[in-house]
Formats: sequence, C-alpha cells, structure tokens
Amino acid sequence: MAEPLLKVEGLSKSFGGLEAVKDVSFEVPRGSIKALIGPNGAGKTTLFNLISGNIRPDRGTVLFDGKEIQKLKTHRIASCGIARTFQHIQLFAGMTVLENVMVGLHTHLHAGFFSAMMRLPSSRKEEKKAKEEAMSILESLDIAELAYKEATSLAYGQQRIVELARALAQRPKLLLLDEPAAGLNIRETAEMGRLIERIRESGITVFIVEHDMSLVMKISDEIMVLSYGEKIAEGRPLEIQKDPEVIKVYLGEEEV
Repeated sequence: MAEPLLKVEGLSKSFGGLEAVKDVSFEVPRGSIKALIGPNGAGKTTLFNLISGNIRPDRGTVLFDGKEIQKLKTHRIASCGIARTFQHIQLFAGMTVLENVMVGLHTHLHAGFFSAMMRLPSSRKEEKKAKEEAMSILESLDIAELAYKEATSLAYGQQRIVELARALAQRPKLLLLDEPAAGLNIRETAEMGRLIERIRESGITVFIVEHDMSLVMKISDEIMVLSYGEKIAEGRPLEIQKDPEVIKVYLGEEEV
C-alpha cells in the first residue's frame, strides 16, 4: 500500500484548559477526497489550523509526504505543497481576479524586488508567465471571463471560486478546503462539488471541512467525524451514514 500523503498521529491542542483537539490520528490517501465533519465546535477548523501551521500542537506529529511539518512556520508548510482556503473569504480588495490569483504564485517567483521595481527583462518575463499560469487556472475553473473584474465586487459564489483559484496557484499537492460551500445556494454548491472533483482528477489530494452533508456524501472517498475534539468515526460515506455514534451526534445537534 502506498504511503498516505498526510499522516496525523496523536495530535492534541488545548486553549485555556479546553481541549479543542484530543489525541487525533488519521491518514489522507494520495489522490483522494477526504471529508472532515462534526457538530459546531467539534474542533474541525482547529485541526486544519494545526495542519497548516497557523497554530502549533501541544502534542503529536503531522507527516506530509513522509516529512514532519508540525514545527514548521506557515510559509514553509505552504512551500512543501499544502494550500488552504478559509471559512470566511479573504480576497484582496482593489485587485482584479487575475491579480488575486497571481498572489498565490508569489512563492514560486524568482525575480527579486529590485528587478520588479526596475521592470528588468527577467521580471517582465516572469510576470508574463505568472499571468499565463493564473489565467490557465481561471480557465480550468470556468471563470476566465472574470479575470479583469475587481474580485470583491463579484457575487459571493464567484468569490468562493476565486479563492479556490488562488489556492491552486500555490501548486499544492494537498488542498485544505474549509467549508467551501458555506453561503452557497443549491446550484452553486453542486458546481463547487464538480470543481472539487475536477481538482482531484488533476492529481491534487483534497481534505475538506464541510457542513453540507449532501455535498460530502457525493464527492468524498472517506469521511472522518469529530465530536468535542475527538475522532468518533472514520470510513466510507455509506459506513458513516449508518454509524450509530454519528447518528446520535447529529440528531443531538440543532445546527449541523
């Protein structure tokens, strides 16, 4: 069996005595879509923050592509091949869609500040290549016609896709999606599902936190369930649907 792309072992994190994540272990197979679900306050976003380096774990290890990354800074983890989106959209106001996506490419650009400031040939050539790559990403997500519109002026669903494009511009091996369907209507959610499946088909592994169960059940290869910071179930969608503990957790939660 091939090594998983992401392997988490005994991960724990407390905030002021409250254990947000308790001894969680799991794997994300290469080329898969794995979903993380659970009631509000289950620790899902905290787990994402631990993996992406936004916060440090108290205990445990995070192995990415066979290497420990839990002690690395956020930008180093990103350069290893992990990109993420956030629950609340974080686009740059006053910049076009294309410019927002090009920001995601900055870690792969080599021309220095002086070259860019002086508009030297090396800088112009690299900028041209970056624009072409960013446009290619927009085309792959069917929003190339929005390239020169101001990103924050777009409809909410379109902004979600722009944020997805910017994450893809980081050329990730693993894409962490934090509630990509939040605030979307039924049609937009279905389109987001198609885009996520297309991303996986391109060779990128996806780990997704999502409340929309219809989306999760449709696109996921595996699902992991958290409750009060602990893993209570893990398996294929049909297994999770029938798991008594999962049913109990969700029936007891007013807002999922």
